[in-house]
This record gives sequence, C-alpha cells and structure tokens, in this order.
Amino acid sequence: MKTPAVILANPQIGENIGAAARAMLNFGLTDLRLVNPREAWPNKKAEAMAVGAAVVLEKARVFATMEEAVADLGLIFATTGRDRLMAKRVVTPDEAVAELAAELAQDRACGVMFGAERMGLTNEEVILADAILTIPTNPEFASLNLAQSVAVVAYEWFKGTQEKPEFKVPAKYRRSALANKEDLIGFFEHIEGELDRTEFLFPPDKRAAMVQNMRNMWHRAGLTYQEVQTLRGMVRALTGGKKRRKKGEE
Repeated sequence: MKTPAVILANPQIGENIGAAARAMLNFGLTDLRLVNPREAWPNKKAEAMAVGAAVVLEKARVFATMEEAVADLGLIFATTGRDRLMAKRVVTPDEAVAELAAELAQDRACGVMFGAERMGLTNEEVILADAILTIPTNPEFASLNLAQSVAVVAYEWFKGTQEKPEFKVPAKYRRSALANKEDLIGFFEHIEGELDRTEFLFPPDKRAAMVQNMRNMWHRAGLTYQEVQTLRGMVRALTGGKKRRKKGEE
C-alpha cells in the first residue's frame, strides 16, 4: 500500500526533522515534505539525528508554501491540540488512519500536516485541511514535540494497516475522489476575487474571518474535481459570462 505524506510546516531545527524522519521510517512512512524550513537544506544535523533513515531525508521535498506542498493531495488532516474555533471535524489518530488508508486503497494521494515547533500550524494552514487530528494526551501536560507527534501518528498508521495487508475500503469511506488542493485553492481564489470585486467581503477588517469561514464551508462539502469545475462555471455565469444561445438564435 502507498503511504500518506507527512508535511512539516516551517520546521525550525534540523534535529527535529531528522527525528521525525526516523520515526516515519520506523513505521513505514517515506513521503516527507518540508515547507520553508528555517535552516538550510540538506541539513547535516537532520542527517545525524535520522541515523538509518537517510532514505527519507534523501527523498524529502522542500516547498516555499503549504499550498504548493499539498497541491496534489486530496484528503488532508491538520494536527493540532488547540481549539481553533473552526467548524471542522475532529478525529483521533486511529480514526484518521482508517480514512487515509481508504483513500490510498483507491489510489488517491493524501497526507497529514504538522506545525512548527514553537507555534504549531497557523489558522491559514489549518483551513487547507479537511479535518483536525488531535492526539489524546494528559490534559495537565498535553504538549508534544514535533517528532513525538509524527511518531504517534506513524505508529497508528503502521498498527492500523500492517494488521490488514489486504485492506478493504469500508463502505462509509467509498466516496468519489476529493478535488486536490490545487483545484480547490484555484476555486477559492476565483470566487473570492469576484466577491472582492462586488464588495461582498466588507468591511476590510472582517475579510479574513469571512474567507476562513467560507473555505471551511467548502472543505466540509467534500467537493470532487467535477463539482469544483461546475461551481467555477456557475461563478463565471453569474458574473458576466456568455449566455448560452437557444436554438434558432444567431
């Protein structure tokens, strides 16, 4: 079975990347994506910390933005323990694994985002996800470092899939393929551009919150590629696109 991508947002310390890579390979994950790492890449400290997991670092891809890192992915989970006050589903690692495995069994790329060591994921990054993944911890000491978070999720992946070598997609996860994030972001920018033009996103100080709410709404809809194209066609038609000619009209 293919495996989900592990996306590290703005990782600050090379050793943490190396430790995350080691945890990934321990549990069979190899697709590592780095978004704007603070230290130069490749990184000697990461290589030293990874020990025998150099293959993960060698294959790692570096992106300037989260949007670029997840462009080819459909289903994405954002790991966070903080209440984001967003209308998004919240799942535990084992629940996320079931969905990720179902997507991959249908040959659909997917992944899990992890935030920077100091601040975690930004709200803008969480908006790109379809659901929030929260690791249950002691409420009196809930903080996990980056590598620990990756290790817990990777372990749940290994446990949830290695026991089922012939993974069959549960009926509740047999759905049409989600639009990938590149197509969704294109739609977001299209409709938001038109709403800016018509001054719907007003006043300016409320725009960011309105955009956040709309993007979360679209994510909850679980849009397919064809549905995204239909919506973009609707937006064009409502904003001055050419009218369809009737039979007999010149």
